[in-house]
Amino acid sequence: MGLIKVAKDSIKSTLADQWKEYFYCDSLDEDTLVAVGKNKNSTGNSNIISQGSAISIADGQCALIVEQGRVFDICSEPGIFIFNSDSEPSVFVENLDDSLRKVISNVWERFKFGGKAGNDQRVYYFNLKEIYGNKFGTANPIPFRVVDNNIGLDVDISIRCNGIYSYKINNPVLFYQNVCGNVSLDFKRDQIDKQLKSELLNALQPAFAKISDMGIRYSSVPAHTEELSNALNQVLNSKWSELRGLEIVSISINSMTANKEDEDMIKNLQKTAVYRNTSMAAATLVDAQAEAMKSAAKNEAGAINGYLGLNMARASQNLDASELFKMSDQENNNQDTYKSQVNINSQANTIWKCPNCGTENTGNFCMQCGTKKPNPTWTCNCGSVNNGNFCENCGSKRP
Repeated sequence: MGLIKVAKDSIKSTLADQWKEYFYCDSLDEDTLVAVGKNKNSTGNSNIISQGSAISIADGQCALIVEQGRVFDICSEPGIFIFNSDSEPSVFVENLDDSLRKVISNVWERFKFGGKAGNDQRVYYFNLKEIYGNKFGTANPIPFRVVDNNIGLDVDISIRCNGIYSYKINNPVLFYQNVCGNVSLDFKRDQIDKQLKSELLNALQPAFAKISDMGIRYSSVPAHTEELSNALNQVLNSKWSELRGLEIVSISINSMTANKEDEDMIKNLQKTAVYRNTSMAAATLVDAQAEAMKSAAKNEAGAINGYLGLNMARASQNLDASELFKMSDQENNNQDTYKSQVNINSQANTIWKCPNCGTENTGNFCMQCGTKKPNPTWTCNCGSVNNGNFCENCGSKRP
């Protein structure tokens, strides 16, 4: 039992007059996922597909031929196809996974009707277009791991988010077998949307964990919706893709906010981490001391008493901005010394003395006499000193 595609030039030929039934489907709106095929020429039982019947398929649709509730053939290519009960399943799967061919070959035993149908047969049309406008929002805060390697921060916070996502059917056979079944009426999206939304919200936490591992901050997630879609598809793969034949196409985050306490904590930690730089710490201390001097000058008990209190506070804390600036200069000098030493060592390692004329060189050949740069010597396990790639004594390879 299979489908034979009708050539364009034969649609108006005598073949068109021989079609016993003509199955078609009106345009599928965004609320209809599956629709039962309509028989335009039928005057009897609408659940019989006679030999030579025509099946019309439009763009964005997929036709499933079902006999006694079992899938016999599938086609997602637009056009008109003739039903032939004597041929093997054709499986036209344009824009669908080629693995459907194997699925079809394993889901039923082949029957031949010899042109006389004696079983219940139906044509189902599946909506392959992207299903938009699925809103979601977290009723309760969900954990999000915040990692900031610059300051050594690794902490879990609570966030709320809301947005909208879209999905599509990418395997109509799985959707028929595990979701809609042999329905007699159209299958609408509202029959499954609540379940999908609940599973999506449960998948957000592990998906956010994958996003966090990429180093993406929660405030930047709205700019990384493609990564979030991929993460959600990975988490939902067993329930959506492998069970129902669905996949998330895109997701948009309208807003993502953390609790005020968590946001204040992160800001304070980032601000405090700045003071690990002694120059920044010294500059901040100078600014604080300047503000303290202004306050001391306004002291109601007199400026002298205010300055005395300021000096006592400074002495008790053992803080001196000049010492911090000296520490910063010393750190910078140490870094400069280290870089200089590295450069000197690097240059020393590249300079070699020509064994022929004694000229110092940095390239692979002597600039004076053209002698090739000798290989550095190495000691073999046998104790022999060599400069080639193999030991002159035992033949061992250079390590």
